[in-house]
Amino acid sequence: MVAKALPALQSVTSARRAASLLHPLRLRLLSLAREQPLSATELARRVGLPRQRVNYHVRALERAGFLRAAERRRRRNLIEHRYVAAARSYVLAPELLGPVAADWRDVEDTASADYLLALTEQVRADLTRSEDEPTALGQPMEALSIKSQFRFETPAQRTAFAEAVRAALVEVIARHSSPNRLENGRPGRGKPYRLVLACYPAPSREPETPKGG
Repeated sequence: MVAKALPALQSVTSARRAASLLHPLRLRLLSLAREQPLSATELARRVGLPRQRVNYHVRALERAGFLRAAERRRRRNLIEHRYVAAARSYVLAPELLGPVAADWRDVEDTASADYLLALTEQVRADLTRSEDEPTALGQPMEALSIKSQFRFETPAQRTAFAEAVRAALVEVIARHSSPNRLENGRPGRGKPYRLVLACYPAPSREPETPKGG
């Protein structure tokens, strides 16, 4: 079994690494290698494919940093290498799309799904870049996340909710934070933070996520 816990998430910021990852078989191999170290032979047995074919993809994943060597063991006259995934999950960074990446400033309708999607991409890009910045005393980056699910029975109820949330946020921000910009236009004191609040209709059916193992 894996002695060291895997990182929960790894951001993929390189186009080369992304190309190495986006292959159905490689995604399956990574999923299997999250639970315990596995050799190319063991992975081939799990997926029902020839070892030579699976080993090719294992090597590609190792070169790209998605699989790491976990242990070696002797089998007859050979040394068998076993691998484990570098993280439990991966996200593709928005900057991979370069100049065609979504930009909330290009969407005029601020109440549209397109605007929210573009704004979400900015959040993802900010977090990806922040992972590489040093933090105070070497501590992990601090973030606040709140998730809730509820229902509106009428448009009037939804409108009243939005107005109440907006008023509450303005009051809380004014009470517990400092100005982002001073009157002279210069940045205020302290570390800047962004707050993005999203409320949208949830899909009627959640996607089914295949489990590895």
